[in-house]
Amino acid sequence: MTGPYPGRVTDTVLDRVSWTRRRDAHAARVDQLVDGHLERRRRGEAHPVADFLFTYYAYRPAQLRRWHPGAGVLLAGADPASWGRDYRAVPVTGGTAVTVDTAGLLARRGELIARVRDLLVRTAGRPGHFGCFGLHEWAMVYRQPAAEVRHHRWPLRMSPADIAAFVDSQRIRCSHFDAYRFFTPAARPLNLLTPQRSTQADFEQPGCLHANMDLYKYAYQLSPLVAGELVVDCFELARDIRDLDMRASPYDLRELGYPPVRIETAQGRTAYVTAQREFAARAAVLRERLVERIARSAEFATPNQLS
Repeated sequence: MTGPYPGRVTDTVLDRVSWTRRRDAHAARVDQLVDGHLERRRRGEAHPVADFLFTYYAYRPAQLRRWHPGAGVLLAGADPASWGRDYRAVPVTGGTAVTVDTAGLLARRGELIARVRDLLVRTAGRPGHFGCFGLHEWAMVYRQPAAEVRHHRWPLRMSPADIAAFVDSQRIRCSHFDAYRFFTPAARPLNLLTPQRSTQADFEQPGCLHANMDLYKYAYQLSPLVAGELVVDCFELARDIRDLDMRASPYDLRELGYPPVRIETAQGRTAYVTAQREFAARAAVLRERLVERIARSAEFATPNQLS
C-alpha cells in the first residue's frame, strides 16, 4: 500500500516489495545525479557549476543516496538494526515494522525544525521579487584582484573595468544573506538591503534563486522526517537553478557547455526573469510539501517541541 504520490507522509504500512522498490529506484536516480561528480573527484578535477551542490552544501552523495520513507510510514519486514538510531521497531499485524522515530527526532532537533518551518512559511507569504537579474555573482567579483576571483581558472566575459562599470550602473537588491556575504568589500555598500543571518526570515522572498536553491538544504536537514524522494526533488531544482546562476554570471563557461544569459542586455534580462519565475513556481510546490511534512511530523510531537 502506498500514499497518494511517492514521498507523501501517510500513516500507512509499506510491504517489503513496495518499500524495497522505492528504495532501489531512489538509489538509481541519485546515482545518475552524482556519478559525474564522483568521477571528477576521483580524477582530482573540479567543475564550477556541477560540483557546487556537493561543495557548498553539507550533504554527501552517500547521504543523498540513502532512502528514507518519511515520518509516519511503516516498513514491514525491515531490520531495525540496519536503519540506525533515527528509526524504531513497532508491532504490526503478522510481525514488526520499522518507522522513523519522529518523537525522538523532534526532541533532539525540534528547535531547528521550528526555525525551518518559520522561515519557509514566512518566505512563502511574501511576494516574489524578480528584478535582481543575478547581480550577486557580479558583486562577488566587483573590483576584486584577479587572483582572488573565486573561479579564477575560468575567464570572465568582460574586463574587470567593464564589470565594475556595469555593476555601478545597476541597482543591486540582494535579499539573501548567503549570497550577500560573498560580495566583495567594495560591492557591499552598493546593495540596497543589508541581510544578516539573524534577520534571514525577515528578508527571504520566493523569487530569490538562492532561497529556492536552499530548499535542498532544508529538505536534508529535515531528513529522515521527509521522504528521500522529496530531498532529491529539491536537489534537482537546486541543480537547475545553479545552471542559470552561473550562465547569468560574468564568467565565460561556454567551453563547459553553458551559453551565457547576458543580463547586461534587455533580451538577457527577459530570459533571466522568465527562468526565474519558472523556478519560483517549482519552488513554491516544494516549499509547500516541506511545510506539510513538518506539520504532519508535529502530530507526533509532545507539547512545546515545535512551539
